[in-house]
Amino acid sequence: MLSLATIALLAIFVVIILFSAVRILREYERGVVFTLGRYTGTKGPGFFLLVPLVQQMVRVDLRVVVDEVPTQDVISRDNVSVKVNAVIYFRVVDAERAVIQVYNYLAATSQLAQTTLRWVLGKHDLDQMLAERDKLNADIQDVLDKQTEGWGIKVSTVEIKRIDLDESMIRAIARQAEAERTRRAKIINAEGEQQAAQKLLDAAQILAPVPQAMQLRYLATLFDIAGRAQLDHRVSVPHRDDAGLDIACPGGKGLSCLCAAA
Repeated sequence: MLSLATIALLAIFVVIILFSAVRILREYERGVVFTLGRYTGTKGPGFFLLVPLVQQMVRVDLRVVVDEVPTQDVISRDNVSVKVNAVIYFRVVDAERAVIQVYNYLAATSQLAQTTLRWVLGKHDLDQMLAERDKLNADIQDVLDKQTEGWGIKVSTVEIKRIDLDESMIRAIARQAEAERTRRAKIINAEGEQQAAQKLLDAAQILAPVPQAMQLRYLATLFDIAGRAQLDHRVSVPHRDDAGLDIACPGGKGLSCLCAAA
């Protein structure tokens, strides 16, 4: 007969074995099971049992992981040095490959993101980095997703957070922007002169066939000058006797009119 102490010890041993065999995984967790060192399946979520000392389990989290890529020194295609940092969002889609194919999928994905960030941005000019950030994000995400697919990792999003420039480069960009604005202003001014010249040509073509219309335009101009004159002005107006139009000087402060026969 076994003593009470032996029975108690056996009971405690059985309880310990049972507790070590019981596994409970949450909805976002999976367990990669190895039996005597060999992969035998993926368990979870929920309740299941493992054979103590024979089976081992590696727990894998399936939730999205947010990893901030440290600031990287990047040389663009036009030889401009910039500092860039980014953030990547990824998750495990195949727990088996995430455990078996790579030693530490978190560290491996982070290191791969750093090298990919430098490689992709190094193929673009500085202007493209500043203006086409969405396209660069998509390119980096595509490259990372293809390389991590074999690890059971899905890279869902890559976002470039900051692009830092040297002070000298910031001043150079400011000078470039100022020159561009000056160029646009000159072009707009030249286009305005061209349009005004065209309108004057059209008006001259309309007034030229009718001499009376030309003289009426002279009179309107004289009235405008008389209203704004601050100094003495002498205006010579050509007049034809046979035009059938009597030209009178409008009179005004500082304005005298001289009609010359044409």
